[in-house]
Amino acid sequence: MNKVDKPDAFDLGAMRQKASQAATDPDTSNGPTEPVEISALARQIAGQYSDVNYSPSIIIGQLRFLEFFSLFAIALAANFFFALAPYDHLMSSAINGFASAALALVLMQVADCYDVSILRTPMRFMGRVLASWMAAVAMTALVNLLFFTNDAHYRMVLAACFLLGAAYLFIERNLIGFAIRRWARNGVMERRAVIIGGGKPAKDLIRALEQQPENDIRICGIFDDRNAQRSPDMIAGYPKLGTVAELVEFARLAHIDMLIISLPLSAEARIMQLLKMLWVLPVDIRLAAHSNNLRFRPRAYSHVGAVPLLDILDKPIRDWDSVAKRAFDIFFSLLALALLWPVFIGAAIAVKMNSKGPVFFVQKRHGFNNEIINVLKFRSMYTEMSDPTARNAVTKNDPRVTSVGRIIRKTSIDELPQIFNVLRGDLSLVGPRPHAILGQTRDKLYGDVVEGYFARHRVKPGVTGWAQINGWRGEIDTDDKIKFRTAYDLYYIENWSLLFDLKILFLTPIRLLNTENAY
Repeated sequence: MNKVDKPDAFDLGAMRQKASQAATDPDTSNGPTEPVEISALARQIAGQYSDVNYSPSIIIGQLRFLEFFSLFAIALAANFFFALAPYDHLMSSAINGFASAALALVLMQVADCYDVSILRTPMRFMGRVLASWMAAVAMTALVNLLFFTNDAHYRMVLAACFLLGAAYLFIERNLIGFAIRRWARNGVMERRAVIIGGGKPAKDLIRALEQQPENDIRICGIFDDRNAQRSPDMIAGYPKLGTVAELVEFARLAHIDMLIISLPLSAEARIMQLLKMLWVLPVDIRLAAHSNNLRFRPRAYSHVGAVPLLDILDKPIRDWDSVAKRAFDIFFSLLALALLWPVFIGAAIAVKMNSKGPVFFVQKRHGFNNEIINVLKFRSMYTEMSDPTARNAVTKNDPRVTSVGRIIRKTSIDELPQIFNVLRGDLSLVGPRPHAILGQTRDKLYGDVVEGYFARHRVKPGVTGWAQINGWRGEIDTDDKIKFRTAYDLYYIENWSLLFDLKILFLTPIRLLNTENAY
């Protein structure tokens, strides 16, 4: 095969599709799902990275909002303090201020003024920032002078607006630069990475990353299946913390952002084997490409400085998408509480009057990144017969279920208290349904039936989901039912959008009318 054809043969989309299919293929669903015990050193290092770090894109987005509204406010202040009749020109000043601030952000974006490396050293690039602001004010002034007003006093207001805005940007950018440098030292603003693979390729990759002047990658350790003879326990000053199987548990304990596979492209079979193990984690997966002579399309790469990384899998619902989804959850949860509070009160009274015990039932279930969360439900069973582990699934005409319980289970009213889980941040309104930690189909745990089962936990679980509105709700008593649920959940994760969430949310009440599998 020639070099021109090779990049097409190593197709990233096909590789991703293969990994997804392998996860739900019954012929390959025999991998171990029990957590692998990690070494004391790995556990200690994971504890150092247990705190959540802040995404650079989130911080930069917040900076854009700050600068836009600050420059807009400065334009209004310039009109108020320097215009002869500020209230007469309030509307025009607001329009001009909005236009100047918006143009400044666009020009600063074009000039790369929001790049992290530039933000860290603001004085070196202050000329770009001030030139962008000057050009924005100048363009706004030119439009006004040509089409609206030629008042000499108005030019003084524009000059004051520029000078105040320039002073603000100078001070603000230096303070932001100081903060970013401090956050980088303290680990608040960084991307935490793990290297997969050892030996010379890993050493060369680490050295290349360390040579980048504005590197935001923090290497947390190395994982490799090879023994100490083929892969030393210490590589370029970083310890080898265990095998790839142990990495899955390590990444769940630590807040890891990226996995970098340090293997040649020719080892496609080994890379696929690694992906089948690692794609269940909510992280970016990259393949080191600095030592490969092959070159793919530019959009296939991400870079750390000048070091190219081949993008294989991305973390789902990340950065501003996660912010948008959280806002969606809060808005519709509060709306649901405002509309359904009579149902809450009626269900609580009915549960309390029907049988002894608490109104609510708390069950431990798997949440985001396989963490254990406490999920609220209206109690539907007799207290002395309740099963917090859900090892024994509820079946048709189950004697453990109360008479009120049968009604609220069929109508899914028992799930409504999970709206409080959504507001608390444990759940999302829409997502893969959280299953009990010991949920099983007859004699096998769900994770033993479907190898890619835990990939459902790459996003927050939901009160409702794509599988549920497609008929996959109720008892899971066969292997096929959990396989189909998992397939629908993975489809949702790969195709997520706010419109998709909205579709599922509005279809849920309609699909709940079908109570065939709910009991």
